Amino acid sequence: MLWFQLIAHDLGGAVEPSSRREYGYARLTVLDQSSKLFAGLPEQIDVWMSHGDHVTSPPEGFRVTARTDDAMNAFEDEGKRTYGVQFHPEVAHTPLGAQILRNFLFNICRCRGDWTPLAAIDEQVGRIREVLGDNGRAICGLSGGVDSSVAAALVHRAIGDRQTCIFVNNGMLRDGEFETTLLLLQQKMKLNIRGVDARERFVTRLRGIVDPEKKRKTIGGEFIDVFEEEAKKVGDVDFLVQGTLYPDVIESVSVRGPSAVIKSHHNVGGLPERMRLKLIEPLRELFKDEVRLIGGELGVPGEILNRHPFPGPGLAVRILGEVTEERLNLLRAADRVFDEELRLAGLYEAVWQAFAVLLPISTVGVMGDERTYEQVIAIRAVTSVDGMTADWARLPQDLLAKISSRIVSEVKGVNRVVYDISSKPPSTIEWE
Repeated sequence: MLWFQLIAHDLGGAVEPSSRREYGYARLTVLDQSSKLFAGLPEQIDVWMSHGDHVTSPPEGFRVTARTDDAMNAFEDEGKRTYGVQFHPEVAHTPLGAQILRNFLFNICRCRGDWTPLAAIDEQVGRIREVLGDNGRAICGLSGGVDSSVAAALVHRAIGDRQTCIFVNNGMLRDGEFETTLLLLQQKMKLNIRGVDARERFVTRLRGIVDPEKKRKTIGGEFIDVFEEEAKKVGDVDFLVQGTLYPDVIESVSVRGPSAVIKSHHNVGGLPERMRLKLIEPLRELFKDEVRLIGGELGVPGEILNRHPFPGPGLAVRILGEVTEERLNLLRAADRVFDEELRLAGLYEAVWQAFAVLLPISTVGVMGDERTYEQVIAIRAVTSVDGMTADWARLPQDLLAKISSRIVSEVKGVNRVVYDISSKPPSTIEWE
């Protein structure tokens, strides 16, 4: 259904580069409302786009069912049971996309809608027990975020204390995060967990590295070294549990056919080939909203489930350029201010993700009677449901002004704050 351009190309249509690319929001006009795909939908709907090429001629026998002002965006041949759309019905920023998918699955494919969080839990628990058997042991790379915490809870449901969770302080965590999260995981989730302070070794390994991919791979490699060392202390361990999600996989590796690698996630493309431990990734085909539903059924505390996503490599990929202890401390201070002000304004849970980024540039400023030449902080807040698409959050101007004023006043070394107003696509949520 979604391979619009490929269907056109393979069946005799024409695909050409577009002089006007479509990224982000667009207005779609349904041309044929007799189409089963668009049944029950209005003539015009909001959709989300991400394409630079477009179909200029459909294959023979196909009828065009929807378009925007700039491009043909849907066609079908009901006799061949072949349907194509060029927009993204699967993302939250196509508000009626779920209805389009329901039409395709139920009206055309005759599928049943019987997925539930409990069914997903039962399925994964069965798989985990089958793979590990009665005696298999695992360690879990636990960050304290939503994904790894739910993965740990799921594996704990399957094998109990045969899973040992390793929570590594890699020096890239937010202010106070290691201590508070470790306490929360031990007391509320009752996990078999060990905290490992590895700050110095990670910062040392990152010295002089500025390339984002090399940062991710270096951190991924160091994580594996730590996990394998800890696994030896635990004893007979063959498996590593990770909270990899489907968006991580899509952006990192080619899945179920050709796709572009956007960036390596430390728990996907960042893993070294030499890794001895075998991977257990029970959330690999799920999106964040589904993971939160599963976490709720597993009893994961709301303090964790409602946390904003945090990248595995942590603040290292929110520092553009070299990672140093000084730059980490500066970014932590700015990020803490942003987080505090969002919570005070009652907007923390209204946005999907919000964070600060340290840019590799300095700008001229004036503080008191002195000229300054100091760092720039970018702040980013986005709305989303599954992380596959995102739009920049329209935070109140007074709040942005307060955040900027506090960062410049309280974070020594910063004299300018900018706000990122880019959507995904064409941008990613994180800057690196």
